[in-house]
Amino acid sequence: MDISSGVVGRMIDLALEEDLGRGDVTTRLTVPEGARAAGLAIARHEIVVSGMDVFSSVLRRVDPDVAVEVRRGDGEAAAPGDVLAVAAGRTASLLAGERTALNFLQRLSGVATLTRDMVRSLPPGSAARVSDTRKTTPGLRALEKRAVLHGGGQNHRPDLAGGILIKENHAAAAGSIAAAVERCRRGAPHGVGIEVEVRTEAELLEAVESGADAVLLDNMEPPEIARCVEIAAGRVLVEASGGIGLDNAAEIAATGVDVISVGALTHSAPAVDISFLLEGAQR
Repeated sequence: MDISSGVVGRMIDLALEEDLGRGDVTTRLTVPEGARAAGLAIARHEIVVSGMDVFSSVLRRVDPDVAVEVRRGDGEAAAPGDVLAVAAGRTASLLAGERTALNFLQRLSGVATLTRDMVRSLPPGSAARVSDTRKTTPGLRALEKRAVLHGGGQNHRPDLAGGILIKENHAAAAGSIAAAVERCRRGAPHGVGIEVEVRTEAELLEAVESGADAVLLDNMEPPEIARCVEIAAGRVLVEASGGIGLDNAAEIAATGVDVISVGALTHSAPAVDISFLLEGAQR
């Protein structure tokens, strides 16, 4: 991913403008001109790292002369006290950029860590895959979906052009699930599958018999999910979604679904605790 241009670059610039647009009065008054230092990014609890390149890019946007040595890269696990990166340069530049750099790193590492925990929560031998959704922070989707991959999950469609997912409103507008599938089948680009969101066993059968490639079971309880998996009988890929978290992911995986899509991976992941300390500073 090129983080120096495009939407991610614009988000970095916006975040820096938000925090540094009017300058850093505290640093200007307390840091001697020309002072240099090294700052350590330190994990405060067990995490999976994601966004280290963004962390580095933020600091270099503030000052191109800042050098960042990465100690724990994206997708790597870190224990409490581990040094994730060492940034060296002008003290004023490090202090001016640290909060914005950490905001990205803590947020993205939080997504990766929650995804890792969700994957680990599934029963041993489970074939179910943990996937994200489009419930992402506006502007940060590409980074958050990459963080899901760093945590061992998979990505659902990246945007509305990335796949066909017929939801309740689409089916209503087309007249029925069958009509919506037929319209999509006639116009879908080559190789693009058709998935249908269903809420009942009857809708599941309609989707399967209409030639859908996958079904998304919306907010069903585990016994109903298990029954739908039995009805599908391998004819379509079965995805479960809605209200899934660490407390019930294992039970849902045990029903035999192929995919568990979890919006919480991106919309509710807590930021992890990472500190940034100048060498020699008290911790």
